[in-house]
Amino acid sequence: MMARTVTEGFRVFLERLTPLQSQRDAAAKHRASVESSLRNAMPVNLFRETGSFTHGTGVRNYTDVDLLVSIGRARPNSSDTALSWVKSALSASFPYTTVRISRPTVVVEFASGTETWEVLPGFITDRGPIGTSVYDIPGASFGWLDSAPTAHLSYVTEINTKAGIQGGAKKLARLAKAWKYYNNVPISSFYLEMRAAKYMSTESSFVPVIDVCRLLEHLNSIQLASMTDPKGASGRFYACSSEVKKADALSRLSTGAIRARKALDAHLNDDPHTAFYYLDLLFGGNFPAR
Repeated sequence: MMARTVTEGFRVFLERLTPLQSQRDAAAKHRASVESSLRNAMPVNLFRETGSFTHGTGVRNYTDVDLLVSIGRARPNSSDTALSWVKSALSASFPYTTVRISRPTVVVEFASGTETWEVLPGFITDRGPIGTSVYDIPGASFGWLDSAPTAHLSYVTEINTKAGIQGGAKKLARLAKAWKYYNNVPISSFYLEMRAAKYMSTESSFVPVIDVCRLLEHLNSIQLASMTDPKGASGRFYACSSEVKKADALSRLSTGAIRARKALDAHLNDDPHTAFYYLDLLFGGNFPAR
């Protein structure tokens, strides 16, 4: 579909980014077998889908199903041990399916990777505010991190339903993730989602061409600094899993912020041709044509 205006271009783009119902259905059919595999191998307190696929911030063809498994054993000293428990259980159940550790999760590539699950081992703690479940989960590189998935998902939803922004928190998160995926930026999707929600928490409206530019410029200005948990349930959120990846991400972020600014300036100067040109560069050649 061709788009005549920048506003229409973003409307079409956001529709294209939304995962199809058929993709949701295909992924959902594996849940019972994944849960049975883990329950047969270890005591399990509960399962909880925590990712963008069910949360409304996923990107079509790039979003996996994220499943937290709360393990009913004492937490081992090494997070590698917990990941090995999960990998062994899933490998035994799905011998002809690729199962691999990709910290902090175990990835199960059903249908040659087109229906992918990421299983995150967690151990419930007594930390965090009353009424908030805080888990120890594997760190991105090593060790353990705090995670409060229900609190963080509810925070994004709370901002998303704020008067005036018309679902803008989740839409902005989806656009930020699309920028990440289409440009191979080694940055945490969770970090982008929380930063997008935090940014929208002080806005009274959502205008994609303005807000995607301001968000990228803000992230560039703070150099992808770690973020304090806005719900006070866990520790800080980090953008990248290593300094090498952060350096790469910052380089790509600088380019992205410049392109987003040029697109916004062209839009404000009533030059849609130039605006579309830079938006297409910003999103790796995937923005709708004019």
